[in-house]
Amino acid sequence: MAITKISNSSLKNLNKYDSMLAGNTAYIPNYYQSIATVTVGAGGLATASFTSIPQTYKHLQIRGFFNQGGGNWINTTYNSDTTAGAYQWHYPYGDGSSATAGYSGSSSATSTVCAYNANATNFGSFVFDILDYTNTSKNKVGRSITGMDANGSGFVMAPLSNLWINTAAITRIDLASSGTFAQYSHFALYGIKGA
Repeated sequence: MAITKISNSSLKNLNKYDSMLAGNTAYIPNYYQSIATVTVGAGGLATASFTSIPQTYKHLQIRGFFNQGGGNWINTTYNSDTTAGAYQWHYPYGDGSSATAGYSGSSSATSTVCAYNANATNFGSFVFDILDYTNTSKNKVGRSITGMDANGSGFVMAPLSNLWINTAAITRIDLASSGTFAQYSHFALYGIKGA
């Protein structure tokens, strides 16, 4: 005879618990928690800052949606450190018709880069991971992917990696526009739990 129906009441008779988690150690997976956001209002903004960053996560992530009026790179500093030679970065860059690459290549680097958009009217976006930001035994590294589409008249895609030659825990991040962040640009900082 074929089984045509299973009811909750019949399952209760077979199992001690209605929930698969009942009686078991709670499982809490790695996950993201919102820490802070910056939304640019009328008049624009030169620098988006995240201060007093809690030290309770494994990694950080910043997600951005932005226009900077024809500027190009977003320059990033940690803990207000603008010491010459404190940062290094490199990237490949493509726009659909050509490709190039670049790197800091200079001991005078006073900030690093995490995103690119030189289009004066279209918004771009990026996702920027900062790894082991509280670890005081290692220099800080970051990685990001950034892109922009000009509604069919061109696009840009660039992965970036960067280094802050400092073992201090990161408590502040400044994202400085090479132009001016336009109204409605938005930046969100997340903490990533993990082992």
